[in-house]
Amino acid sequence: MTTRTSYHHGDLRNALVRAAASLAATGGPEAITIRGAAREVGVTPTAAYRHFENQAELAHAARDLAMDGMVAAMAGYLGAVPEDGDPVDRALARLESTGRGYLGFALAEPGIFSVCFGGRLNQAEPDGMPEEDPGPYALLGTILDELVEVGWLDAEHRPGAEAGPWSAVHGLALLLIDGPLKGISEADRDRAIDQTLALTVRGLATGPEGRARG
Repeated sequence: MTTRTSYHHGDLRNALVRAAASLAATGGPEAITIRGAAREVGVTPTAAYRHFENQAELAHAARDLAMDGMVAAMAGYLGAVPEDGDPVDRALARLESTGRGYLGFALAEPGIFSVCFGGRLNQAEPDGMPEEDPGPYALLGTILDELVEVGWLDAEHRPGAEAGPWSAVHGLALLLIDGPLKGISEADRDRAIDQTLALTVRGLATGPEGRARG
């Protein structure tokens, strides 16, 4: 069987994972099958079964792929924030960077994002496999802790504070990918991102530094 151009020798596992995400994006988790992913990539099912025992393992790997990609995108933006300077400004820049990384990944990989961050694979966990703390969520929590340390966010408002920023960037991502904001100009898209992140920053300004600078 002739393989498709998306598959490169030595990278079959990743090709199958991306194929699984593509199948689920259009048909839901039940669309993920070893045979279906093999067909998408252009290899025999036997070759695919060397990497995945069943559909659940393949679906879990697809979600892991998205998580890894999201964390890498957020880390790339965070790496551009200077280490020196005002600690409050740095903490706020790190908060905005995580949001931009999240949105950047969502816009670059809308299919994988919609499947793996929209809950459509939540019922496809392999039996007995514990659900891990999602990397992006843990990273956001670390940065919120930093905002408390520098006085931007009041410590009393820290518990559960992840929900607000997460909802803001995730909701905007969905609006831009497949909602009313789909197809807007690049300038309008960038403006929407800037405004959403600015509102998020102001909404967290409940500590002494936040109130003083807000």
